[in-house]
Formats: sequence, structure tokens, C-alpha cells
Amino acid sequence: MATLSRTLGALWQHAVARRLHTSCARGGSNRTAVARLRRQVYGRLYPTLLVKTDGSAVRIRYKEPKRILMLPVDSNTLPEAERKARLRRQFPGRFQVQKEETFEEINLDEYQRFWKK
Repeated sequence: MATLSRTLGALWQHAVARRLHTSCARGGSNRTAVARLRRQVYGRLYPTLLVKTDGSAVRIRYKEPKRILMLPVDSNTLPEAERKARLRRQFPGRFQVQKEETFEEINLDEYQRFWKK
């Protein structure tokens, strides 16, 4: 009976030691600290000021670190004069084509002070 209990005790110790050894080889308790998180959306949200179209402001939590977010203005609800003024600011007129200066029109006497003597 004593030999049987010693044999079972030895087998039990061997099994426990083997289990500890294999769990350490796979990473054990350190595995969770090294592995990456497997989620699409992270919980970090940043405080942001949201400015509405009427000018009021609300503090929200946003996924990107921005200070201010402005909602776009619906141009269909604006008066005609305001809409045209916004379009003029957004798309300015065509550029004026400037006349290029040619070498025949240059007066060399104006640049004599820059020449070395």
C-alpha cells in the first residue's frame, strides 16, 4: 500500500511538473501581456467641441483627437444672396492672365547699380 501511494504521488508530481513546464513554454501568464487585442473598434474617445450650423456648440466624445468639428451648412436652406456669396468665396473668378515681360522691354540702365565694375 505504501509503495502504491508513493508511486501515485510520484506520478502526480510528474504530471504537475509537466503541466507547469508546458504552460510556461506556451507563454503562461505572460501570453496575454504580449498578444495583440483582437477588436475592430477601440474604446478610446477624445473630448471634442461640435459646432452646429446655427452656431451652438456641444461637447462630444469623438474617435479622433480633434479640438473642433463643424457641421456643414445646407446651402438649400440659405437665402439666395447668402448662397451666391458663399459660392463666390468658394470658387473665385478666373485668374487674370498677366502679360509676360520680354527682354526688348527691359531698360538696362535701371540695373546698372547691380553690376560689378
